[in-house]
Amino acid sequence: MRQELGNYADLLADQRAFYEARAPEYDEWWQRRGRYDCGPDDAAQWDQQIWQVTHAVDALGPMGDVLELAGGTGWWSQHLVRKAASLTVIDSSAEALRINRRRVGRSDVSYVVADIFTWRPNRCYDTVFFSFWLSHVPRDLFESFWALVGSCLRPGGRGVFIDNRRNPARAVPDPYVIEEADDVQRRRLADGSGHRVVKVFYEPEGLAGQLERLGWVAELAGTSRFIYGSAAPRADSRADPCVS
Repeated sequence: MRQELGNYADLLADQRAFYEARAPEYDEWWQRRGRYDCGPDDAAQWDQQIWQVTHAVDALGPMGDVLELAGGTGWWSQHLVRKAASLTVIDSSAEALRINRRRVGRSDVSYVVADIFTWRPNRCYDTVFFSFWLSHVPRDLFESFWALVGSCLRPGGRGVFIDNRRNPARAVPDPYVIEEADDVQRRRLADGSGHRVVKVFYEPEGLAGQLERLGWVAELAGTSRFIYGSAAPRADSRADPCVS
């Protein structure tokens, strides 16, 4: 794991810098405003599919003690906290978590500024939730990332997640992506600065197969823009289950 991280050290450092600098403008992306405005048809499709994914997450029922990885500015944190017995939010960006705190407005939410690739849990959770994060995990770190998720879960727990899905038919490209090759995008912020980020796109069936080979049982679905679902480790595959 340490050697694998070393191979991606510069890229992951640039990715962290991007999300720290992007925190103040993230809400424009989420709400399709400003330079992220691709027209009314694009916004309507985005809103409809976000509604669909939100209801799917509700149906999955992320309950109990919830850990949110890469919680960002809190668009999903504010949703999770309504049902969770407890919520812990982790992100490498202190600025994003500052916005998250303000948006969620709850003193009983725990916040941790940490690099998810090196962070390790000190307690167990019933649900590990992450949105738009799996695609930022390099393929070589896929297995170790899911081992981390498993190490956070109590027996019977599961991961619940959402991510982007590549849509070749989409007429309007993302305006902030300068170039893309080999699972890496170069993106431009509003201030003109450019950063590299990992971006790995998955399809539901292929991702479910990868997880099955690692000992997980996944139930995944998708819209034209998003992939979402849950995954739980098979009881016979847990070498070191989390124990509170």
